[in-house]
Amino acid sequence: MQLTEIISKKILTEAKGYLDVGFTHSLNPYSGCGFSCKYCYVREMPIQRFKDIPWGEWVDVKINAAENYRNEVLKLRKKEKPVNIFMSSATDPYQPIERNAKISRAILEEMLETPPDFLQIQTRSPLVTRDMDIFVQLKERCNLLVSMTVETDREDIKRIFAPLAPGIKLRLKALEELYQAGICTQASISPALPFTPDFPKALSGIVDHIWIDTLMIGDGANGKRSKRLGMPKLFEEHGLLDWYEEDIHLRIQKYFQKYFSEKMIRVSKQEAFLK
Repeated sequence: MQLTEIISKKILTEAKGYLDVGFTHSLNPYSGCGFSCKYCYVREMPIQRFKDIPWGEWVDVKINAAENYRNEVLKLRKKEKPVNIFMSSATDPYQPIERNAKISRAILEEMLETPPDFLQIQTRSPLVTRDMDIFVQLKERCNLLVSMTVETDREDIKRIFAPLAPGIKLRLKALEELYQAGICTQASISPALPFTPDFPKALSGIVDHIWIDTLMIGDGANGKRSKRLGMPKLFEEHGLLDWYEEDIHLRIQKYFQKYFSEKMIRVSKQEAFLK
């Protein structure tokens, strides 16, 4: 892993594409991601395509991220503009380097002093529970949602598509801890991968919302990026092609509605993000 400390010019990026429905900005404490999920659409974005180092083998650490956040939010507040943040859209704020670098934690500490209006933290790492002390305070200052990516309940499937990502049971345990602490939680089935019939039961009583997304509708290019990443072939190699259908999100939504109210379930491109 090539780790590089950098001074970033900005930390808030104006929300575009699928994010502009419910967010004003995205916030990425790092560039690059150590989890290196095979389906990650960022592999097909300029930030990686112009790199000589493969995705998953480099991370840029934005050491001035917290300072940038404070300065940028103060400017937005002077203009009386809303600040609804998605953290993060092109990296995981709790990837392994965060354990020592603590860039995400520094940003959250700054948010206690200069809170956004809405913050969604998007991660697949149980490390997020480390910052429970901040979340408990921050939820009194802004609308806070912690969203955990749980694309399947099958460890064997996770190993095929995201071998370096944390185990599913650890993620579910983290969701439960957050939920019990009074933090608004979401299970992000994104992208939806093959799961067992008991998947909804595993999420019952530990989440406020469920987000459903797929490789077809959630890669920002109507499935073209996922195709270039070789996802159809990977599904075919493992006998999973019936899960790589254009309308798979509708089937999943219908199944989860047997266990959860319609208000709890959101589907990518059909629903705005929680505000």
